[in-house]
Amino acid sequence: MATQNEPRIARDGGQQSPWQINLNGISAPAGVAAGIVYDALVVGGGITGFTAAIGLAKAGKKVVLAEAHSVGFGTTGGTSAHINTFADTTYAQVDQPELFADAVTEGAGLIKTYIDEFKIDCDYETRVGYLYAETDKEAKQLDDIYEGAIKAGVAVEYVSEVPTPVDYTKALLWPVQAQFQPLKYLLGLEKAFLSLEGVVLENTLVSGVNTPSGIHIAETNQGPVSAKAIIYATHLPPNINVFNFECAPYRSYVMAVKLKSGKYPEALIYDSQEPYHFVRTHVIDGQELLLVGGLDHKTGHEDPEKAFADLEKYIRKYYNVSSVKYRWSSQYYVPVDGLPYIGQMPLAAEGIYCATGYNGNGMMLGSIAGKTLSDLISGRESKYEKLFSPARIKPVDSFTELVKENADVAYHFVADRFGIKNSDSLKRLQPGTGKVVEVDGEKIAAYRDEAGKLHALSPVCTHAACIVKWNASEKSWDCPCHGARYDIAGKVLTGPATKDLFKMDADES
Repeated sequence: MATQNEPRIARDGGQQSPWQINLNGISAPAGVAAGIVYDALVVGGGITGFTAAIGLAKAGKKVVLAEAHSVGFGTTGGTSAHINTFADTTYAQVDQPELFADAVTEGAGLIKTYIDEFKIDCDYETRVGYLYAETDKEAKQLDDIYEGAIKAGVAVEYVSEVPTPVDYTKALLWPVQAQFQPLKYLLGLEKAFLSLEGVVLENTLVSGVNTPSGIHIAETNQGPVSAKAIIYATHLPPNINVFNFECAPYRSYVMAVKLKSGKYPEALIYDSQEPYHFVRTHVIDGQELLLVGGLDHKTGHEDPEKAFADLEKYIRKYYNVSSVKYRWSSQYYVPVDGLPYIGQMPLAAEGIYCATGYNGNGMMLGSIAGKTLSDLISGRESKYEKLFSPARIKPVDSFTELVKENADVAYHFVADRFGIKNSDSLKRLQPGTGKVVEVDGEKIAAYRDEAGKLHALSPVCTHAACIVKWNASEKSWDCPCHGARYDIAGKVLTGPATKDLFKMDADES
């Protein structure tokens, strides 16, 4: 099933995405110069981080960007790379739809602006988008989406023809959408940032920040970094904070397949199911492929292998598939009120900013987040500051959504501890598989690699002490509470955890 090409850029899972193929990372100078106080430290080497870093560097700021792994390691390297003028949070669901629409549109436009300004070759193409309904209930939802978009001033129209083999009852067309190759774009941003005298520090994990005298001192595994302002562009800011209760982690799945017919739709196509499916086409390594994805679910709550099996079943139901070339998943966070949190971080020292809660629309919202934060730090006004302010949520106003998104956190914290069955031997664990087991009263996150070697870890997430779950698809340990993820050796793949899982000795005798 997998392509023969080896990925040159790493990402946060065992499955490679097609965006990794035939790309080399940029060799940027490493190391933190002692005694330097930067104007800004940007934490996270994804689309948000580099967009913010470039905005600050263009404003004449001295900027350093720290990435815990390598550039593109996180969700930007695993996105499905849609650029839309509509979002998963519909315009009918927000109080200021026109302003939200402006933010989405401006974020999409900023991508094209930087592609042109920095001459980035990243497969950017405009497309039309379709959203269709298959049932009467979905058709009613489609009408609500249409009315909300019209109210927000977003171009949309009803159409009778959609290039899909799926039977539908009603459909909308969104003009001037787009798609691109996200890692090519990201590497283009990195090159531009370096040309602006920016500093990139890879393999630099920021575990905390102290502010003893007005200057922020970030604690990293490479030594301290000092800055006047800090941006967390890391999905969730690290460690325990208010966003653990205001954002829920979700995983989304994508497969790239070759069709026997050779006929591919030149559009971005979405159904209205829950969870939904999307379809688009991309030429990857000289080969045209159909990308189909969706089936999103909360991280650590369902079986990823079943999600892939269900997705493949759906694809084969409607398309004549020649072969499956790639399959991968990625993570995003859903905010309780549907809007991202962009701005000064609550309960943190003045000058510590964050951006999180993109609800599956990280390309546009990550771009506008980067611009908004660079504007605020540079002393410029942003018309989105209040709309996206992390301080906007009042507990009473958001209580219903807060409870809905976090009710299962307490459940998993308790139930997972008692749902582990005793095992009299780890020898039952087959090569290439992992499982949380109990041996002699001790709980172990155990994985046996293909060579037969056992990797034994404490299953207690170092973030908030929930029990991790095995992700057989991405070969990772995923926390079902707040989305922290670890590799088979227990190393942190994605936050909010900053400490690795504890290694254990496992007696197989």
